[in-house]
Amino acid sequence: MAINFKHLHYFWVTAKAGGIVRAGEQLHTTPQTLSGQIKLLEDRLGRRLFRKRGRQLELTDDGHVVMGYAEEIFNLGAELQTALTQTTAEAKVLEFRVGVADSVAKTVAYRLLEPALLADRPVRLIAVEGKFSELVGQLALHRLDMVLADEPLSRRLSVKAFNHALGTTAISFFCAPRLREKLVGPFPQCLHEAPYLIQGATSSVRALLDAWFKTQNVQPRIVAEFDDGALMKAFGRQGHGIFAAPSVLEDETRETYHVDVVGRSPELEEQFYAVSVERRITHPCLAAITQAARGRLFID
Repeated sequence: MAINFKHLHYFWVTAKAGGIVRAGEQLHTTPQTLSGQIKLLEDRLGRRLFRKRGRQLELTDDGHVVMGYAEEIFNLGAELQTALTQTTAEAKVLEFRVGVADSVAKTVAYRLLEPALLADRPVRLIAVEGKFSELVGQLALHRLDMVLADEPLSRRLSVKAFNHALGTTAISFFCAPRLREKLVGPFPQCLHEAPYLIQGATSSVRALLDAWFKTQNVQPRIVAEFDDGALMKAFGRQGHGIFAAPSVLEDETRETYHVDVVGRSPELEEQFYAVSVERRITHPCLAAITQAARGRLFID
């Protein structure tokens, strides 16, 4: 006898809601009916899926196994429904909701997201900025279609989502011409004790830079830390310190901020990811972004 997917769905919603009453409200059914449907599933499987802890329900070991499969099944069902909706509604405007981690340079974000607007059908791009962990939470609630970040989704965040690598770029170092004239020695030794503008402590690039400085045996003099990359570059433009930015934007950074390249480090690589609930990319905007990034933006 095959599993009744209606019973499995009731179990899945109850597990996510954390209780029968709350799940019943979401499913618009009574707690008694819901309990009965879950009991039928347990009888069919010959396993207990929940146990009581006070007024709460928690999953048994077998319940966790079943929950893993249920997540796969119903997430794939949501992907199927999205794909069919997109196929049958070609003339409609496609809404694409993106979260951009605040550690990603705005220019990089623009160049990565622009292909989404070049699709064959009308697209409405809705972009919001925030902390990576907060945006992933919105992704888990299906309030976002994608999160653009410079770090992959970590296992410590209990969210069912997938990392799609977009590409990597080396990191270049820049400063105002008048500061460049004062630097002593070749790169990277010229960074030692030189005034430096650095990304904030929570930035993934910050950790890379701190480790790289140690391996190169140089210790810049940190004069300011920034969460906002544009503000950091504005200070760099005025000669307050050296700063690092993606090499893929080297020409643009030089022209926009009137700075010189101090040096480049292929050993330092910044990586970019599109994080989505889709394991297989079906959203046309996400497909356009990944194809353009891998084929154009990050060409060596």
